[in-house]
Amino acid sequence: MCGITGFLAQSPAQSFPTIIEAMTDRLHHRGPDDRGVWLDDNAGVALGHRRLSVIDLSSAAHQPMLSASGRYVIAFNGEIYNHLELRRQLASSHQGAAWRGHSDTETLLACFDAWGFEKTLQASNGMFALAVWDRQRSVLMLARDRIGEKPLYYGWQGDVFLFGSELKALQAHPRFDAEIDRGALSLFLRHNYIPGPHCIYRGIRKLIPGTWLEVSLMQREAAPVRYWDLAAVAEAGIREPFRGSDSEAILRLDTILLDAVKRQLLSDVPLGALLSGGIDSSSICALMQANSMQPIKSFTIGFNEAQYNEAVHARAIARHLGTDHTELQLDTHTALTLVQDLPGIWDEPFADSSQLPTLLVMQLASQVRYRGALWRWG
Repeated sequence: MCGITGFLAQSPAQSFPTIIEAMTDRLHHRGPDDRGVWLDDNAGVALGHRRLSVIDLSSAAHQPMLSASGRYVIAFNGEIYNHLELRRQLASSHQGAAWRGHSDTETLLACFDAWGFEKTLQASNGMFALAVWDRQRSVLMLARDRIGEKPLYYGWQGDVFLFGSELKALQAHPRFDAEIDRGALSLFLRHNYIPGPHCIYRGIRKLIPGTWLEVSLMQREAAPVRYWDLAAVAEAGIREPFRGSDSEAILRLDTILLDAVKRQLLSDVPLGALLSGGIDSSSICALMQANSMQPIKSFTIGFNEAQYNEAVHARAIARHLGTDHTELQLDTHTALTLVQDLPGIWDEPFADSSQLPTLLVMQLASQVRYRGALWRWG
């Protein structure tokens, strides 16, 4: 999963190491495998990273990481599914690097050196939230993936700019002001969650999916810029609709889904999936199993109440696909026990009824030493 955090500030520089370490440690649960901080007192910047090792388990993938040119420093959360293709593109254009390892983080940095920040984002296929410090221009750049799979909060608190994967990290900074945004609270009461770019705390924002922003101590305005637009993609599809037969459409969809799942199976650790027995998770599990020589791990939560229990369907799908399936029943006592843990898990008010079974199935996966899920509960 990984977690990133950091800040921009002018003073007092002597407190920077203590602060960034405290912010980074707040994200230990996102990355128990490694921890790193990078700071430049003179520039007033500090970056922190907690790592969950998935691709390149060696120290060559340690973050924050510097680019080969020394210009860029990155703290990266996520995965770039086409990073090997990007390496081949760099090599074909004679812009390849002397690679230190095989992490997608290093690939991103090489692309920044060769193509710049926005072009690299446009070329990247993946899920990510990242922070990049440009040492040449003394600016901080933040970006989030196209659909918003990875979270990223940011904002000015007085004369300090904070960012992080979770609000817990921002709260560790002494300048953080936990004033409630009443407008965001109203949105929660209406929607049962707080939609982006709003945040429960005044002055803090969620970076909108498919955007990036640039900020510095000299230029405080940080307006997100779109590098990808879902509406534009949908409109392009309407202008140029698929014109084949039903059977051709089915074949095309199967090809697209198979390719998408195959890309996401690139990992140096075992992968698995949350299986509810519905169409979406069942399809993903089937495609994962089709790409695996070994039974994939699948997980599901059942309920004692028959009208809510989908475990029987998940069990049938797992048996049909031949997955290594694990199932756990959620009873009323367990659910009530979990409720007390929710404030420490969610950074903002969140009223989705699926949060309890989702939490339980993640704990179940952790108990069997499962590394990460390709597809969430649904």
